[in-house]
Amino acid sequence: MQQFSENKLTHLDDRGEAHMVDVSAKEATVRQAVAAGQVRMLPKTLAAIQAGNAPKGDVLGTARLAGIMAAKQTAQLIPLCHPLPLSKVEVQITPDSELPGYQIRAEVKTKAETGVEMEALTAVSVAALTLYDMAKALEKSMQIEGIRLLSKTGGKSGDYRQES
Repeated sequence: MQQFSENKLTHLDDRGEAHMVDVSAKEATVRQAVAAGQVRMLPKTLAAIQAGNAPKGDVLGTARLAGIMAAKQTAQLIPLCHPLPLSKVEVQITPDSELPGYQIRAEVKTKAETGVEMEALTAVSVAALTLYDMAKALEKSMQIEGIRLLSKTGGKSGDYRQES
């Protein structure tokens, strides 16, 4: 873990109650965020998915689309997130035999008054959950792990890049 901020929590008002932050005075700028996570599974499950032998069909295509759709619905899922006009959502799901399982990466971009970190994290989370759902008939012990923000650019708080 890194970068603990001593700043006041912006989603709390003076009484300590949750509220949506007013971003109307902020300038719309280009903002981008990248998030990642992984789904760990048995080697035979990975092999079955790669061979296209999952009972529910196209595991990776469905998970990729679910991640994209989820990014677009983040404000409906996370109570204090602003609805944003997303200009790019890309979800990549890559096999990793060392894990074994799949690495998931989402990149989200907008031109708006607030950032897209939550959209990128939501895309990875829902893609991972969908991969699990599509392959659970093969293995129920799969593990969703390591969902995290890798980087973000733009905005008042500046750029962030996760340390290796």
